[in-house]
Amino acid sequence: MNSEIILDTKLIGRIEGRFFIPSYQRGYRWGQEEVKRLLDDIYANGSKNYCLQPLVVKRLSEKDVSEKELEVDEWFEVIDGQQRLTTLYLIYAYLYKESGGFFFKEPAFLLVYETRKKSADFLKSLDMTMKCENIDFWFICNAYETIKSWFDSKEDKQNAMINIYKYLSENVKVIWYEVDKNEDAIALFTRLNIGKIKLTNAELVKALFLSQGSASNMTTEKQEEIALQWDNIERELQNDTLWYFLSNYTKKEYQTRIDLILDLIAQKDSENREEYYTFFHFDGLRKKESLDNIWRTIQRTFLNLKDWFENHELYHKIGYLIASECVSLQEIYKTSLDKTKNQFITELDNAIKKSINISNNYADLSYEKDADRKDLYRLLLLFNIESVRQNGEQTQWFPFDKFKLQESGKITWSLEHIHAQQSEGLRTEASWREWLRLHLSSIKSLYGEEALTAEIQTLLDRPKFERMEFETVQSKVVRRLSVEGNTEYLHSIANLALLNMSDNAALSNSTFDVKRNVIIEMDKKGQYIPFCTKMVFLKYYTPSKDNQLHFWGQTDRIAYVKAMNTVLQSYLEEPIQHEMEDV
Repeated sequence: MNSEIILDTKLIGRIEGRFFIPSYQRGYRWGQEEVKRLLDDIYANGSKNYCLQPLVVKRLSEKDVSEKELEVDEWFEVIDGQQRLTTLYLIYAYLYKESGGFFFKEPAFLLVYETRKKSADFLKSLDMTMKCENIDFWFICNAYETIKSWFDSKEDKQNAMINIYKYLSENVKVIWYEVDKNEDAIALFTRLNIGKIKLTNAELVKALFLSQGSASNMTTEKQEEIALQWDNIERELQNDTLWYFLSNYTKKEYQTRIDLILDLIAQKDSENREEYYTFFHFDGLRKKESLDNIWRTIQRTFLNLKDWFENHELYHKIGYLIASECVSLQEIYKTSLDKTKNQFITELDNAIKKSINISNNYADLSYEKDADRKDLYRLLLLFNIESVRQNGEQTQWFPFDKFKLQESGKITWSLEHIHAQQSEGLRTEASWREWLRLHLSSIKSLYGEEALTAEIQTLLDRPKFERMEFETVQSKVVRRLSVEGNTEYLHSIANLALLNMSDNAALSNSTFDVKRNVIIEMDKKGQYIPFCTKMVFLKYYTPSKDNQLHFWGQTDRIAYVKAMNTVLQSYLEEPIQHEMEDV
């Protein structure tokens, strides 16, 4: 982006001049729905400020005007926004014609379509008899009739006309984005329209610093320095390790990542749906303070976030609060202002305690209750993150990027039974076959070739079998791969871990030994497995004297809960109660 850009906000009523719609654009194509939505939005917003999407234009040179055989005057080539601009022209034309030219002024701007030589005359006359001459005129006439119908439907038509005209003159704005005269208009049009890649808040805010209007209070050298520093910040935020510490958003949600910093300064919360809220915040800010000061604020905010990222303790505590969606980055940033480091850490600790604070003991929560699952998930997430923080001191860091995003896309870690004894979700013969196949190798490795092995293989060799036949064999397999004893802990936190089973019902309903083998294979391939999940399936929590690698039993559950209590003792209101060991 160079210093020849002119960026401003203009009231619709202040738009003047002559606009040229080039041949590389399709003609006017808005239908009834789009036209009505624009009128509805303007009317519903009333006297509150309202902003339309940017109008991207390029000033034509004298040579261009001559080559295009245009009347000698000041012309703007419309690169983006012609549908809105044409509709606004039609609204003004309707108001002017309907009032007989007495109460409302005619449109202050002129539109000419390169592909339609008669377009200027047609728009001025809006002669409906010309509707069928070409497709552009057809759509324009339909839009005009929609505007007329919209006003006719109002109980007080005259008042609606007065209000719309007033709102356009006093409240409705457009972002005026005038590019350099040497800009490749077709290339820019392609970027903005192929795939509908809109101008981001970041691009618009950057233009505030680098536009012609900024040059009066900022040297060219300073503008170039800001452009370089801006790109450096964006490049650093493209580092997924930093980005997924700060954010749960994917590329789709943040095309340019510096937008996150700008949203933070503008105090834009997640509920705010105003598309260009952040740009308007900075546009208002530049009217009150120097661009130098504003830029220093952006730099300082980014450096603060980077300091958090590089601090082992802050990284894990802030990372947990964001990953768990307990507290937003916006809230954390507000909390950090005007606080010492120790005060800030205390506030973070309090927020973490609050995030896992429940009315009863974690031992009483059950996977079977939907209301309990969020609490169980948060506790296990905190257990994983705190285990890495406390275990690694300065050498190990929880990989928020790998936790949130893998090659296949965004990851969803779910609560999974460490050892499953039921068949929830196994509803098809394909899932039954998969379950039997997964468990066959475990039965073979533990018990060799025996009757149950043969029974499983017989079912697998058959072209078709019934649910009852599967469940009969399944119950035998589960008994052979389970430790005898109390099953009331099946759905408790002592039998739950964070896993990504990729919606594989057969694997999700598998016994400990099967899941352990899968985890080991995943680990061999370098796939990410949450720290505590790996510790569970490799039996690192269980005392070595009691270790039996292929089963998950009482001793394992007790050791697992003890580890949670040790790691999370600073945050739990009371220790998680666990079952007593058999005497």
